[in-house]
Amino acid sequence: MNRIFLIMLIIGVPLSVIGGLLHFPTILMFIIYCLTIVALASFMGRATESLTLVVGPRVGGLLNATFGNAVELIISIFSLKAGLIGVVLASLTGSVIGNLLLVGGLSFFIGGLKFKVQKFNVFDARHNSGLLMFAIIVAFVIPEMFSQNLTETKTMTLSVGIAIILILLYIAALLFKLVTHRGVYTKDADENVVTEEPEWSKGKAILILALATLVVAYISEKLVHTFETVGEQMGWTELFIGVIIVAIVGNAAEHASAVLMAFKNKMDVAVEIAVGSTLQVAMFVAPLLVLISLFFSQSMPLVFTVPEIIAMVTAVLLNIVISNDGESNWFEGATLVAAYLIMGIGFYLL
Repeated sequence: MNRIFLIMLIIGVPLSVIGGLLHFPTILMFIIYCLTIVALASFMGRATESLTLVVGPRVGGLLNATFGNAVELIISIFSLKAGLIGVVLASLTGSVIGNLLLVGGLSFFIGGLKFKVQKFNVFDARHNSGLLMFAIIVAFVIPEMFSQNLTETKTMTLSVGIAIILILLYIAALLFKLVTHRGVYTKDADENVVTEEPEWSKGKAILILALATLVVAYISEKLVHTFETVGEQMGWTELFIGVIIVAIVGNAAEHASAVLMAFKNKMDVAVEIAVGSTLQVAMFVAPLLVLISLFFSQSMPLVFTVPEIIAMVTAVLLNIVISNDGESNWFEGATLVAAYLIMGIGFYLL
């Protein structure tokens, strides 16, 4: 599989440059850009896996989520610059439901096919549940409800205030988990896993992450300019492109890494990637994009559509009910994936 991604990368990067200069058909370039970003994401995933073996599951999961979300953050910034506010909000929605339902579900399902029951840190699961309830159900629903009786200026003021609070609480959450209460809630679910040697050294892994992120930034800018044409030709709405296409492409690194970790019975890392990435999107990426949008011609309030809000709230509640016991199996994974497919059909038809 790694060889396939390497071939995709060797072919995809030059084609992305040449195709853009020679103005290849937009649909073709859209496919090339997406496949190249997925290939780059696989290398980012392998690099973060190597770092995970060095720094441990919590920090490793955080690194994986960060670099996985870096792809989407870059795509979203270029989308904001192009005035595609709907695509950005939809991609944030897609990240939340994609990480909680698709990534989490596939991890539980694939891992569950190999191991009857898989366990992960129940204390982390409960801690994350509270943050998910706050980040999605409190911080995202409040602007939606209040904005109905506020002017655009006041709605933007509310959004900026919530964005700052979210970022501060996210920093506090990291401080709590990685510094002040590090090791307090210890339950190593991966203790029976055979110790592995990292594929790449720490320095090589960091170098690959940096180079891959730079190339992703270049291709992401090109990808954003294909959205309008692709939407018209394929009959896709801006909402569907953001929720499904951008979210899946932008989070490809996390998708691959989380499933791989679950297959190796490293559920602490898999869950940290899926849920940690969701929290990072909701509490850092989304509010950061709100603040960044203030520097563009069109500001982005933290106000989602009703279908987006309902989808995210449902994903959070279902994930909490299934994962709060610190155990998973293939059927629970299938349930999460089924929920994602139902939402995907709904967004496609909107």
